[in-house]
Amino acid sequence: MIRRIGIEQVQQLQAQGGQIVEVLARKEYADEHIPNAINIPLLHMNRSSVGVLDRNRPIIVYCWDYQ
Repeated sequence: MIRRIGIEQVQQLQAQGGQIVEVLARKEYADEHIPNAINIPLLHMNRSSVGVLDRNRPIIVYCWDYQ
């Protein structure tokens, strides 16, 4: 299920074992990201790249676009 959530919900889900996925390019990820976030660039997202995620735990996907 896809839904938009606020920072409080992100923090709560992360505390409960949620996985944070940053979808920006590797350079932007290297510049700044949420601690412990997994980088899977949107342009490289496929069945293989998302295989590192545990489907039994919440997955929070975010994109920090500061422009």
